[in-house]
Order: sequence, then structure tokens, then C-alpha cells
Amino acid sequence: MSRDINQEKLEESKRHQFDAYCKKILRNEARDIYDERKRRQKREVLFSEMQPYELDALYTMPRYFDFERTLQACGLDFLVCNEDVFESLSSLGTRRRAIVLLSYYLGLTDREIGEMIGLERANVQYHRKQALKELRNMMDEKGESL
Repeated sequence: MSRDINQEKLEESKRHQFDAYCKKILRNEARDIYDERKRRQKREVLFSEMQPYELDALYTMPRYFDFERTLQACGLDFLVCNEDVFESLSSLGTRRRAIVLLSYYLGLTDREIGEMIGLERANVQYHRKQALKELRNMMDEKGESL
């Protein structure tokens, strides 16, 4: 019987030691987390607290093309990233250039383009096809194809 009591005391002692060990681990882990947060607060700044020039320094815009020009049509700006295409589009008449840009850049239908520039759908289709023929011929002369 005294052996059972000694065994119980030993087990209780082990439980207390394990309990103390667990508490120590948790306390140390909590301190580590607190210290890490303090270190981060010294280094980190909220975006809302940054000046505009500091925000601008945080990112860069990759440039994929050496050539970038804009063409205007119907009050909209269209970015063209190929010099030959830009020159070819620039050489088209204003109406045909607008039709090509609205059709291929914005994906508008002939009917929608007609409503924007005041032409019937069939006329828009005719001008678009003629403009594409002109562009194809110009690009073929330059050694490229659309």
C-alpha cells in the first residue's frame, strides 16, 4: 500500500514538473511573439501613414516594349506598342482608324461603332474591311503580316 502511495506521489510530481515545463514553454513563446511584434513595429510603416513619394518608390512598372505611342479616336486614347503598326494606323483616314481601333482594341460590334460615329452597320463593316486591306498591304510592304 505504501508502494501505491509512493507511486502516486511520483506520478503527481511528474505531472507538476510537466505542467511547469509547459507553462514555461508557453511563457517563452508568448515573449518571443511579443518581441517579434516590437521589432516589426520599428521596421514597418502603414501605407496610410506614408507620403506619396514613399509609396511611389515601392513599385515599378515593367516596360515590355521599347515603343509606346497613343492614337486618339472618338475621344479615347489607344496605346500602340509596335512602330510599324502605329505608322500604318496613323496613315489611315480618321474614320477608318477609329473603326479599326474601336473594333480591335475595345471589341465593339459594327452596330455599336456605327452608333458612336454616326454610320450604318453595313458602312462600318465596309470601312473596317477596307481599312484591314490597307493595313495588310502596308505591313506586307514593311515585311510583316498582320
